[in-house]
This record gives sequence, structure tokens and C-alpha cells, in this order.
Amino acid sequence: MSQRLLFGVYPGGVTGDDSGGLASGPPDDPERVAEALDLLQGRPERPFLVRAYTAFDDSTGLGGPHATAAPEDAARYAVRGRRLDLVAQYRSAAGDVDGYCQFLRELVDQYGSVTSTLQVTEEPNETTNPVLDGCHPSVREAIVRGVAAVKERARKLGYDELRVGFNTTPLFGPSASFMAQLTTLGGPAFVGDLDYVGFDFFPDVFRPVADPELPSAVEGLLRHHRDAVLAPAGLGHLPLHITEHGWPTGEERPPHRQAEVVDTVVRAVAELAEELRLSGYTHFALRDADSSRPGLFHRFGLTTDDYTPKPAFDTYRALIDRHG
Repeated sequence: MSQRLLFGVYPGGVTGDDSGGLASGPPDDPERVAEALDLLQGRPERPFLVRAYTAFDDSTGLGGPHATAAPEDAARYAVRGRRLDLVAQYRSAAGDVDGYCQFLRELVDQYGSVTSTLQVTEEPNETTNPVLDGCHPSVREAIVRGVAAVKERARKLGYDELRVGFNTTPLFGPSASFMAQLTTLGGPAFVGDLDYVGFDFFPDVFRPVADPELPSAVEGLLRHHRDAVLAPAGLGHLPLHITEHGWPTGEERPPHRQAEVVDTVVRAVAELAEELRLSGYTHFALRDADSSRPGLFHRFGLTTDDYTPKPAFDTYRALIDRHG
């Protein structure tokens, strides 16, 4: 039997796009969100992550509280065995790492009792999209010092099960040095504080992959990240969590194909979980941002924007039941 995975989903209706903007549509319906989360989770005692995003920038008022931006009031969904996978974005144009670290401490104070994983920064290796953290100065320092700040505050408050990590997208060639730069900057203390590394990947979304080649492409990406990126940087021992994966529907992107992609990717993750130390998988996203729009970033959902399930919803629910 394959290793059991910790599953989750981002339940909001707002999505960043590749131009630095946001794809959005009808507002979230908290009751429909909760119903869908119950269905995916399957049973209340099954651990399940609710991914949520909040951000620090130069206008953030420290002293708290700090609201989640997407989805709004995410803590309301952390019930019946569900817990938050909280993403704390770093968007300080001034490079205010001190302020960001204080922001992280206040997030632990506010959300620590309902949070399972706290991700420091979002895709910090990406330097061309202003909605992502790599565009902002001192992002590596923000990761290293931020991880330490979260770990120290969690220990102080007795949140011993709160795990802290960071994520990236796939790293190839010279960009793979991003990991080594972090471990060189942070040293053994940084590596010791890390509980996991996150990985956002979207095979066959931005670069087409032929249907028969998708399983091998997924395996190749995961093996590369483990063996050629994490291990040389001294992070090969850490669990790797798929923090974002999805496949949007739309013109020439039929819903049945979305279900097939979700099935292929999750099965591959489950089959490789023990060998590659894959700890979990979070789907992006529960619902479309706007089902009436043709843009790539508007229709990543397992449901339409009115929460009508696409075939992939039941596919994902069955996969969670089998591998969760």
C-alpha cells in the first residue's frame, strides 16, 4: 500500500495571474465552500488542509489582527478536523524583513491554534511577477529569518505540531542554486528549523505535455526536485509537499481532461510518496474564479464559480478517500 498523504485545497475564488494582476469573479459563498470541503474531506476525523493566503507589505499595520485575503476569514473553515495551510506572503518594496518577522509572529499568535502548516513567502524564486514574492528585495533573508521567527514563537506558545516551511516552483539550471543560497545564508540553524519544503507545479498547463507522457513528466519533475535541487542544498531529508497543482478548463480544455490530469498527478504522487518523501498534495483550486471568462487563470476550479462540480471534483474526492 502506498504511503498515506495529507490532502488539501485552496477554497477561495481569487487567483493571481501571470501579468501581476488578479483573476476574480463572484464572491465566495461560505456555506457552499463548507459543504464542498466536507465532501472532499470525506469524514470529520480525516486530516485535511485549507490553504489560505495573507500578505505583508509596507502598509501592513503591525499589532494585529491580520485578516486572510483569500479566502476571507479562512479560520471559519478550520473545523471538524480541518486545519489551515497558511501562506504568509512577503511583498515589502522597502525590504522590511524586521516588519515581516513581526508579522509572522503575530500570525502564529492569531492562527497557531488552527494552523497545521505555515508557509513563509510564496514562490520566492519567481522574480518577474509582482504578485509573487521573488520580486521584492531581501526575500532570501525574509525566508531565513522568517522561518526562525515562526519556529521560535510556535515553541514559546506550545504549538509543537505547527510545521514551518517555504515553497518554490520547479528549478532548473542556474535557478536551482536558489536552494543552496538559502542554506548558505541560513546555515544549520535554518535547516534545523525547517519542517518541510513546498512545491508548486502545473504540468501541461503552461507548457503542453502529450497525454501519454504526463505520468513520466510528473515523475521526472518530482525526482529532479528531490535529487537535483533539494539534496545538493542539504535539504534532501525534508518532506516535500505539493502546495499547488491544478489544470484549468476552458476552450479546448475539456472538464473530463481535467479529471484525468488530477487522477494522473495524484496517483503519481501517491505511488512515489514513500520513495521521494512526498508528504501531501493540495489542489488549486476548489472553484473557478469566474467561469464566464476564457482566461487561463479564471477556471482552475474543481467546481464552477457557482459550486457546480466538474468531473474532477468527484475524482479528487475518490483519490482522497483512497490515499488520504
